[in-house]
Amino acid sequence: MSSDLPSSCDLLVIGSGAGGLASAVTAAVLGLDVVVIEKERHFGGTTAWSGGWMWLPRNPLARAAGIDEDEETIRSYLRHELGEDYDEAFVTMLIEQGPRMVEFFRRESAVDFIDGNLMPDFHGNTPGAGTGGRSLCAKPFDGRELGARLEDLRPPLAEIAPFGMNIASGADLQHFLNATRKLPSFLHVLRRLARHFIDRASHGRGLHLVNGNALVARLLKSADNLGIALLKDTAAVELLRDGERIAGAVVEHEGTRRMIRAARGVVLATGGFPHDLARKSALFPHAPTGREHWSAAPRTNTGDGLKLGEAAGGHVRTDLPNAGAWAPVSLVPKPGGEPGRFPHLVERAKPGALMVRRDGMRFCNEADSYHDVMQALFAATPAGEPAEAWMLCDHRFLRRYGLGRVRPRPFPIRPWLSNGYLKRGATIAELAAACGIDAAGLAHTLDTYNATAAEGRDPEFGRGETPYNRIQGAADNRPNPCVAPLGPGPFYAVRIVPGSLGTFAGLKTDAQARVLDQRDAPIPGLYAVGNDMSSMMAGRYPAGGITLGPAMTFGYVAAHHAGGVPLANNRS
Repeated sequence: MSSDLPSSCDLLVIGSGAGGLASAVTAAVLGLDVVVIEKERHFGGTTAWSGGWMWLPRNPLARAAGIDEDEETIRSYLRHELGEDYDEAFVTMLIEQGPRMVEFFRRESAVDFIDGNLMPDFHGNTPGAGTGGRSLCAKPFDGRELGARLEDLRPPLAEIAPFGMNIASGADLQHFLNATRKLPSFLHVLRRLARHFIDRASHGRGLHLVNGNALVARLLKSADNLGIALLKDTAAVELLRDGERIAGAVVEHEGTRRMIRAARGVVLATGGFPHDLARKSALFPHAPTGREHWSAAPRTNTGDGLKLGEAAGGHVRTDLPNAGAWAPVSLVPKPGGEPGRFPHLVERAKPGALMVRRDGMRFCNEADSYHDVMQALFAATPAGEPAEAWMLCDHRFLRRYGLGRVRPRPFPIRPWLSNGYLKRGATIAELAAACGIDAAGLAHTLDTYNATAAEGRDPEFGRGETPYNRIQGAADNRPNPCVAPLGPGPFYAVRIVPGSLGTFAGLKTDAQARVLDQRDAPIPGLYAVGNDMSSMMAGRYPAGGITLGPAMTFGYVAAHHAGGVPLANNRS
């Protein structure tokens, strides 16, 4: 009820993804009275739909495993990756405070982690690239521990969660892919499914929480333990000032507007602008009207924090080489509504799938990162043409790995053929006709690729030559985990359109997460974290987790600054 809204607090956090909740939990541990508002009925934002990985070099779990990298190696990698946009202050803050953030949350909250010590950086040929030890993910969490709060947690993204069940990357995913091939995997999947359906029957959703869903659940549990006020269905309408200082916000709940004053300031954490048509039109060259881009982020991420920050005197960076975290997406038909958006993050690197444009020609190393694949598609698309492609495979691949929303054996494929999502041809020529692909070009591509694929080689694009490629492939496919011939038919394809996992262009801040005005001076009392903060990677994507790692770290940093508590500056 609107009458239950608090009228004041120390710190007001607008948004409930990882950055916002990290700010809130840190501030509460430091003794501040904290209010979090979320305009949706569920907490978690994009984080709750994400893989949950955080890029945090020199983190405690890596060091405990004996991976003790020199800071200069990490800095070298980022200098080469970010070029002229390398910012020493932000990099130092991440390297020094990221590990302390992890220790802080493990010590002071319900948040815990599992290591990503085998996960390499995206660009293995760049000097300083890591082959592991720079990543963390939230430890799986039992949803029962949330109690009634479980109803407030955003469910997993339906397109990638079979029966509403998230599957963790790594061993869990491999068991699902091998369920019809190996008895231990079959038994693992059987146990997972049995528990999931029992949980759904008793609680309405799965309770074995993994990935970003587990991270949000752990943060929500921590917030409840600390007495943080968590207000859903509550939107920020306007920021309040006390002189030059931001001192709260006008919020709207159930049609009624109220003021919440915040003595220590406001944190903007609303998830960026992936569904703001006007800003997409201005910043995404491939989306001249904004409608040519299909983000997999929640539809309510419409740039609210950026607009609030601009109204307060801040400014959004418009000079990044990439304003979004690009990802190839296929559109999943839904009866009577907008299509779902399936982000192709996993199966591209598996042996025996190719991506082509309508001319039938490959344009990328399909096993590279989702962001790199889309950059290659943009570069290969002639001016005036839509940036679209087709991902294709043979029957063996489809039943082994799945293709987009079409899941592997034993799930049926007929519904996806019937609704037009999946195209099929008995021959490559028939598939080309079904998709509107140039048949001669596609035949040439397949002949060229297959000529060396049996030997595990891809001379044209070097697929499988970097550690990141190989770990995304299939370890049991030799000699190259990413390369195998296509054929015999039938062949299948799904259409790929431009999408994203979020946005990079955000409010310009300093390394304390303070929003800067047009003169690059801090606006007192105003902070931005997560995708409301312009990415410290400046439109580049050097590794998985470069959104959530900085989001958690700079949320931690912002809370310390707002609370007047100095950050530890000793070397960990």
